[in-house]
Amino acid sequence: DYHNVQPIQVVTKDGELAMAHNGNISNAASLRRELEEQGAIFQTSTDSEIVLHRMARSRGGSLAERISEGLQGLQGAFSLVFLCPEGLAVARDPHGFRPLAMGMLDDAVVFASESCAFDIIGARYLRDVEPGELVVLDDKGMSSHRFAPKGRPAHCIFELVYFSRPDSKIFGENVDKTRRKLGKALAFEHPVPGADITVPVPDSSNTSALGYSRRSDVRFELGLIRNHYVGRTFIAPEQEGRTEKVRLKFNTVEGVLRDRSVVLVDDSIVRGTTMRKLVGMIRAAGAREVHVRITSPPVRHPCYFGMDFPDPEELLATRHTTEDELCRTLGADSLKYLSLEGMLRATEKDPSHFCTACFSGNYPEKVDAPRLGCGSHAQTDPGAQAPDTAERRA
Repeated sequence: DYHNVQPIQVVTKDGELAMAHNGNISNAASLRRELEEQGAIFQTSTDSEIVLHRMARSRGGSLAERISEGLQGLQGAFSLVFLCPEGLAVARDPHGFRPLAMGMLDDAVVFASESCAFDIIGARYLRDVEPGELVVLDDKGMSSHRFAPKGRPAHCIFELVYFSRPDSKIFGENVDKTRRKLGKALAFEHPVPGADITVPVPDSSNTSALGYSRRSDVRFELGLIRNHYVGRTFIAPEQEGRTEKVRLKFNTVEGVLRDRSVVLVDDSIVRGTTMRKLVGMIRAAGAREVHVRITSPPVRHPCYFGMDFPDPEELLATRHTTEDELCRTLGADSLKYLSLEGMLRATEKDPSHFCTACFSGNYPEKVDAPRLGCGSHAQTDPGAQAPDTAERRA
């Protein structure tokens, strides 16, 4: 639906407003019902539009006041960019789930989800927008406001494991460096005796596979080639579409794989669609053995904060509880995951500053109990609703 394409735009008494959003508002359903009861007419099915309608109903005089009022009561993850008649503004949720960085390009202030965007356009990274901070740029200059108290940090660990580009600095950490450390930790925990080559699932696992190769002394080889004109497979809406995307996205290098014992390194397994297909392709290319190694723990719980992880029933590690079952499902000779402790040790921050809910079931905010469905440690809230949007970048 093209109406859901960002930026989301609405026309109000104060003029036209546009907004881009990275994250998910976890209590969107209840907020939307309230607005509809007040007469709001929604043009999209996304949670993002809720913020604009709340801004339009604000009685605040300044742009900062209207945005702050629009953000009150929001739960979940949001890094937001606003374009209004008065100027430009950005805001980040109190937990800092998603990244949002500020930079300078000559005399202009620029914002992006990842610092690599600044490098590409020749801008200079200044700092991250703080959790709970609202930054406004108008004809008076730049001003910083706090729309909510800074909460306990809950940075999404999956940004470092998979989502962000390796040439970015996320949450103050170099992504490439962290992924190499993840690979080394995985090689320490789960070596493969007698393996011939280490092969990454490109591109997100390239540097972690390098780390695995160097720690294990198993030669790094590019046995899979990626088609860069096919998007992420795990966010495709239907299983058939995901399988077709895997076939179009990857191809094997037979000369690298034939008669080899392969350590196949990937960052994560969500539904298992990609990995199952890749293991079959590598075997068809003549590999003698395929040993799967994952630089994160099993994904057993849905994400309500901006990653398109589905209901628990769709998650491979929830449907198959033991590694032996998972291994048989994938058709691999062995399957091992990096431990939660090993993953967190590979970062440079306090481990308690990361959200690991998709792995551990420990949610930093209360979420909808009926959809949670797994993990005795999960916090629940009957009033919260599951998000209706998927992957975004502000």
